[in-house]
Amino acid sequence: MNMFLNLARAAVLAVPFAATVAEAQNYNLRPSYGAVSLQAGFLPDPHTRRIQAGGNNRFTGGGGCPGGAYFANAPDYRVHYSAGGYSLTFYVRAPGDTALLVNDPSGTWYCNDDYQGLDPALVFNNPSSGQYDVWLGTYNRSRVRNSVLYVTEMGAFSR
Repeated sequence: MNMFLNLARAAVLAVPFAATVAEAQNYNLRPSYGAVSLQAGFLPDPHTRRIQAGGNNRFTGGGGCPGGAYFANAPDYRVHYSAGGYSLTFYVRAPGDTALLVNDPSGTWYCNDDYQGLDPALVFNNPSSGQYDVWLGTYNRSRVRNSVLYVTEMGAFSR
């Protein structure tokens, strides 16, 4: 499938949903795997972080994710981003079935599952500056070790 068609599909799947759907996730908690500050044009691009996906809080679905995914209560990772004319993409590569949940600077929630195979992605075409809280989820309360979160402005990603 064409890379640009994939990106357009991811952007369509990044549909916001009501914050009440994700009430088990608390963006006020300290992220389990740290935080980073990135400015438009950051290098190296993509920025990566190894995370163990999964948690004990069942996600009830919405915004591009089916019900049944499990996420941690605290964010897995936090990105403080200074926007500047680029799209911002979050994607995951993992050896198991994962889901991606992001709370953007306006407090809007986005979720994606199975964008490319079993790996999720979210594209923010006109990202705002501010705090992005990120969770990596799994199914059946499993934990997926060696999951890698990618943050990029390049827009291109492949296996």
